[in-house]
Amino acid sequence: MSSARATPALGAHLERIGGIDGVRFAVWAPEAERLEVGLFDSATGPETRRIGLEPAGNGVWQAFVPGLPVGQLYGLRAHGPWHPQTGHRFNPARLLLDPWALALVGSTERLALQAGHTVADPLHPTQPWDTHQPEPQDNAAVMPKCVVLDSAAELAAGHAIAPRPMVADDRVVIYEAHVKALTRLHPEVPEAQRGSYAALAHPALLAHLQRLGITTVCLLPVHQHISERHLLARGLVNHWGYNTLNAFAPEPGYAAATGGLDPPAAHQAAAVRAEFRQMVDTLHRAGIEVVLDVVFNHTAESDLDGPTLCWRGLGQNAWYAMGEHGVPHNFSGCGNSLNVSEPRVIQWVMDSLRWWVQAFGVDGFRFDLAVSLGRDSALGHAFNPRAALLSAMAQDPVLRDVRLIAEPWDVGPGGYQGGGFPPGWLEWNDAFRDGVRAFWLGHHASRGELARRVCASSDRFAHQGRAPMASINLLSAHDGFTLADLTAYARKHNRVNGEDNRDGHNHNLSANGGAEGHSEDPTVLLRRGLWRRALLATLFCAQGTPQLLAGDEIGHSQQGNNNAYCQDNTLTWLTGHKAMPICAPTSLAWPPCGAALVACAPSAGSPKTAPSPGADSMADPWPRPTGKTATTWD
Repeated sequence: MSSARATPALGAHLERIGGIDGVRFAVWAPEAERLEVGLFDSATGPETRRIGLEPAGNGVWQAFVPGLPVGQLYGLRAHGPWHPQTGHRFNPARLLLDPWALALVGSTERLALQAGHTVADPLHPTQPWDTHQPEPQDNAAVMPKCVVLDSAAELAAGHAIAPRPMVADDRVVIYEAHVKALTRLHPEVPEAQRGSYAALAHPALLAHLQRLGITTVCLLPVHQHISERHLLARGLVNHWGYNTLNAFAPEPGYAAATGGLDPPAAHQAAAVRAEFRQMVDTLHRAGIEVVLDVVFNHTAESDLDGPTLCWRGLGQNAWYAMGEHGVPHNFSGCGNSLNVSEPRVIQWVMDSLRWWVQAFGVDGFRFDLAVSLGRDSALGHAFNPRAALLSAMAQDPVLRDVRLIAEPWDVGPGGYQGGGFPPGWLEWNDAFRDGVRAFWLGHHASRGELARRVCASSDRFAHQGRAPMASINLLSAHDGFTLADLTAYARKHNRVNGEDNRDGHNHNLSANGGAEGHSEDPTVLLRRGLWRRALLATLFCAQGTPQLLAGDEIGHSQQGNNNAYCQDNTLTWLTGHKAMPICAPTSLAWPPCGAALVACAPSAGSPKTAPSPGADSMADPWPRPTGKTATTWD
């Protein structure tokens, strides 16, 4: 595909017209009455020029501005009616981000407080939504700015990345990981790189993944994101990142190039992109695919008390699936749901996905709350496996060969659709998770149910020619207990999240072995060790595609927190624990934090290891088979 075809039609792009170089701006805002582009020389400096855009038809506003260079900073202003009861919340005093912006500069730390309406206390809003009045104060000084990039150069940089490894579908082993948490405390990674894209490409991490037999790393969201208002009020942050601000740029908080800070200038944003590409290139050369967890069910604008940053300010009724009285539907549970039946919204999603494949070399996507992507407005927002967006992905020449993974539920009506996605999709299989947990941890279960789950859940996936690999088998994931906590806690312990332990799932099918949490009782430790090996052996022996949560191989505990989305600290950063022998997908051992782990399959000629029970809950007194030892993270 040529660069011209791969470049999103909307956004800001270099053009040459009549021998004159410049930038063409194109913005979709079908209900706006007037659109302007504001130009800036720095992320925090004053607006230097304002350009009116002209209607170009079909809800698009555009203008060609001669003489603007690569690196030009800009923002948008949308004029139109303010009538919250009908969904109109236009406010030109609010500088808006371009949904198609390919990079941002400037601080994003407290963007959740940039409401488009007047509010006495943005952290604790109390006004009824239908009484909101537009905030008259201009907020350009505190808003990030969009950056004009050379799309052709970005695509060329993506093309230079090593090609995707050729991993057969029936050989895939997925490793779900958070970029920062994975290496933030890793002693073999240089301090300046820990918790970054660069750290994920470090030889110590590559060796670890290869010893595990991992073929595919699935990264929690790396789209640039922000923390929600309620987290700012508690002094917490959105650690997981399911709150997208920009769908085209990598999150700078995971970049060693900027020290984990938002880039203040265009060249520093470029360094973040280069570091991300280097990570993908290095993983590809090591034979490992890169899949991204992406969020297209809602945006960072939250509910109507939330900020006006982009989509809402350009036309809430166009961008969001709207309910009654000017309030968006909330199938995500996060305050809004994108209108994925709208062709321009579909275009935005598709342009973003293609951009990450072509400009950053990624190999697939795991879609958060993927049922929302198939909600069809013509069917009353019911799920349709042949919905326009899902069909567009299936036939797109760039996307049809990448890995597409669904989290097959959301929180809206009819939101559970496990097994309901069309051929070509892989799906998280919660039936495997729950059935295997229940069988081994003493809950109501049967051998027949276990057999069905071990055989790729044919009751769910054996239709329309879907292969057994469509079932992504998992025991644990970022959302819920880690494996260590699954076998050490009978109930959740989430009070540090500041919600009085109300958040997180209550139905965990967990067990504690006789003591809640930390224990030094040999009987308890023995029972937990047996459970963990049984669970992992079942995972790796079952038909389907296995997925391992990062840290489960080293016994990482979150102290019973099963909803650690707001804990960017040692609770979620992978830390040292006593060894726990587990079954690997290969006969090789992998290195833990603290002591060597061995694989269940014996390896001829390697030494026996028999550590005595240690003082924490990860110690293992169970006799283990002969196996290889490996370098540890001390």
